[in-house]
Amino acid sequence: MTGKLYLVPTPIGNLEDMTFRAIRILKEADVILAEDTRTSAPMLKHFGIDKKAYSHHQHNEHKATSEIIKFLKDGKNVALVSDAGTPAISDPGFFLVREALKNEIEVNCLPGATAFVPALVNSGLPSDQFVFEGFLPVKKGRQTRLKLLANEERTMIFYESPHRLLKTLEEFAEFLGEDRQASVSRELTKIYEETVRGTVLEIKSHFENNILKGEFVICVAGCEASKEKSKNKDKYKQEK
Repeated sequence: MTGKLYLVPTPIGNLEDMTFRAIRILKEADVILAEDTRTSAPMLKHFGIDKKAYSHHQHNEHKATSEIIKFLKDGKNVALVSDAGTPAISDPGFFLVREALKNEIEVNCLPGATAFVPALVNSGLPSDQFVFEGFLPVKKGRQTRLKLLANEERTMIFYESPHRLLKTLEEFAEFLGEDRQASVSRELTKIYEETVRGTVLEIKSHFENNILKGEFVICVAGCEASKEKSKNKDKYKQEK
């Protein structure tokens, strides 16, 4: 029998968010793969998982995948973790999953922590329909993508790093509109967790005067939601 590939979510900050099942799977796995073993080692130690983790990241995943498939075909169970959250969500994992499925190997993704869900729910923006964009292209294709997203009707979710946050908010103001409603969450589940809501311009102004630290999740209202909010504002002014 072939082994199974498990994608195991890990806490995005607060270690109390680890599930009992995730701990069990990691303890039982024959091989643990980690995006960065320096990050995963303290986490594994904290939960009493006395196993060495092997590196599996964007720079070696194509080369390493064939070897991992051999392990799985030999009947070994493999567990993959990323630095934080669910593997394959803006992290390594997709290529390995695809190759495992091509080889008729069973893949199991455990439910667990991921940053964009609490950020979306906390945002106060419509969450019945949304689109996850992850990280925007850094250079090539960035403006083209932003122009297309200007007409997106669903709530949009982005990941961003501290040193690019202000530039991204500035571009949102340019391509989506300064008054577009948005929400920015940082340090989710951690001591200094913060969510700032308002227009793109208001949020940019806030972070221009505050320390930029941690990973950021940006939620931006779709164009229809923004139009509806503007209508309600105008109606309120007329009634007043």
